[in-house]
Amino acid sequence: MPSLPSLRLKPHADRRLRIGHLWVFANEVDIQRTPLTTFAPGALARLEDARGKTLGQVYVNPASLICARMLTRNAHASIDAAWFAERIRQALQLRERVYPGGFYRLLFGESDGVPGLVVDRYGDVLVAQSTTAGMDALRPVVETALQTALSPRGIYWRCDAPVRSLEGLEPEVEVRGDVPDAIEIVEAGRRFVAPLKTGQKTGWYFDQRDNRALVGQLAAGQRVLDVFSYIGGFGVTAAACGARSVTCLDASDTALEQAQANASRNNVTIDVRAGDARQSLEALAADKARFDLVVVDPPALIKRKKDVAAGTRHYQQLNRLAMELLAPNGLLLAASCSHHLTADAMRGALRKAAAESGRRMMVLAQRGAALDHPVHAAIPETEYLKAFLCSVDA
Repeated sequence: MPSLPSLRLKPHADRRLRIGHLWVFANEVDIQRTPLTTFAPGALARLEDARGKTLGQVYVNPASLICARMLTRNAHASIDAAWFAERIRQALQLRERVYPGGFYRLLFGESDGVPGLVVDRYGDVLVAQSTTAGMDALRPVVETALQTALSPRGIYWRCDAPVRSLEGLEPEVEVRGDVPDAIEIVEAGRRFVAPLKTGQKTGWYFDQRDNRALVGQLAAGQRVLDVFSYIGGFGVTAAACGARSVTCLDASDTALEQAQANASRNNVTIDVRAGDARQSLEALAADKARFDLVVVDPPALIKRKKDVAAGTRHYQQLNRLAMELLAPNGLLLAASCSHHLTADAMRGALRKAAAESGRRMMVLAQRGAALDHPVHAAIPETEYLKAFLCSVDA
């Protein structure tokens, strides 16, 4: 067993961990026996239940509400490059099985047994995000494992997610090897260029892959509006699948320029409209614009629990405005990546939006993230993306 300090839990605090969860909260630690203040941020520890029985190995951050995250149940494991390489091997096998070709989310944090770490693969370039002090401390061995498993020409550590502030961490960006500013992605035969260094998240939203395919199936001959379009993932897919017309709406002129470039790359045309989403939707309604298929895929509107009520109203307002633009028997794909918004709460917001707009709504399908974003059966927080395909009638 590695010579590690112990972190002991209070009585009964191990129940959630024993059914598979990986998080330890600060109020679950027996600080009389094992004071959190004795641990440096990112330190490894042996996790024990209240009776002193070993539960596994964790990394610790005394400055965080989630003060420890489980890495392994094996008390004898060495958390080194070989350990990470095995995690990567298992993740790679799954991704190549469901999305062969080298473009996918390779590692999805807790779901892949690497809490605090996300890695997206763009062919021979990797974009990685560390969101915890523990994973920051392990980045050198993670890099070694990634090099061993994939021999990438470049690794871009884009550790600038706001969630790092909850761990007392500053944003960081590091480049290893050759990392271009932008890179071409191939998805279902369509080509997109994603801005790795200046774009949103890691440059591309792999999690919406299957939902983009669904929009493509429904788009032929339709008038399509893509709200919060970013670089045109949904809109360009719809156009390439035979949409009668496509309008992409986003607040960023730069993103819309990239969306148009992606449309040209696929030999299709789109219209673009820059501006605030709510104001633009209201302006389209004033112009009596009508669409057959509307996609509403905003960034996370609820970042903290205290914002749930206001954020839910925001989702409701956006989707009400979208419904009012739909032609009779139109389709709405409404998405949310806010993990604080439950699927039931989102369904309720859509129901209220339909009532406010005087429309009748039916849910045709409830969907989540793509298969490269597996949900950990014991960690509901990993099921963050909700998407509802709705039929909306007058």
